Amino acid sequence: MTSREHFPIPAVTRREVLLGTAATTLAALPIQAFAATASSNPINANIETGSEIMSSITTKDGAQIFYKDWGSGQPIVFHHGWPLSADDWDNQMLFFLGKGFRVIAHDRRGHGRSSQTSGGNDMDTYAADVAALAEALDLHDAVHIGHSTGGGEVTRYVARHGRGRVAKAVLISAIPPVMVKSDKNPGGLPIEVFDGYRAALAANRAQLYLDIASGPFYGFNRPGATVSEGTIRNWWRQGMMGGANAHYECIKVFSETDFTEDLKVIDVPVLVMHGTDDQVVPIGDSAELSVKLLKNGKLKVYDGYPHGMFTTHADVINTDLLAFIKG
Repeated sequence: MTSREHFPIPAVTRREVLLGTAATTLAALPIQAFAATASSNPINANIETGSEIMSSITTKDGAQIFYKDWGSGQPIVFHHGWPLSADDWDNQMLFFLGKGFRVIAHDRRGHGRSSQTSGGNDMDTYAADVAALAEALDLHDAVHIGHSTGGGEVTRYVARHGRGRVAKAVLISAIPPVMVKSDKNPGGLPIEVFDGYRAALAANRAQLYLDIASGPFYGFNRPGATVSEGTIRNWWRQGMMGGANAHYECIKVFSETDFTEDLKVIDVPVLVMHGTDDQVVPIGDSAELSVKLLKNGKLKVYDGYPHGMFTTHADVINTDLLAFIKG
């Protein structure tokens, strides 16, 4: 499947339509103009929540960005998709920790355990937050891996802030170059699709997230699919931890942010990984275009794999990631 034209426009009141298209929402973030809000000297902090201590940095505008930082060795930084959190990378973090790497993952502002800010929910600020985290943790020779919207975040960060700090990057089922349909991007999704998601989120966010997780995200709506109830519940749990306003604004970000110029200036090796049965970000208008814009990009295609393939096929994806990082 290489065309997004096949996806129907979601109707707020029809669950069966949501099951077919809801997953399109899992991608990126809006470009408001809140860009340089992250501090160049973020404050490391431990936030006490009951008996639990959480690691975070505080940005210039006061947002607290939660992160996990385990192990030592070459750092691998994971960037999650919409509307999830660092927890979506549990499998990969444990795998690479066991291989002797330092593994780091953060909750994007408005997501997970980070601040539910009323502003700054745009791609420029997300990338600036990552830059602040990289500086606070003194990250160098890092490998940045992003899924879906997180792939957009990796692209913007590496292009604008990563020089001298980044060794390689990986885009998994990622949203670049741009999702929304336009004269320049005729294969994209009509704006009405994203308007439908905004309406569905505002009407019943909990049901929307359940429909996305149980359907197109993992390919659980395909005949013969092995459905994991735990995976569905974990996706829903992560989504509901975040802020409704941030998730709403993220729909504009992941659908309308154009990463074309970012892709052109990245000169580190980039592995682009995508499944042919990605119902959320179809390969023909994303990975196949992105790799042509990269100076040093390689496309690896996975036949029949869904959008959330690093969860459903973690053994294959982890092995290929390790080979790329070491290679």
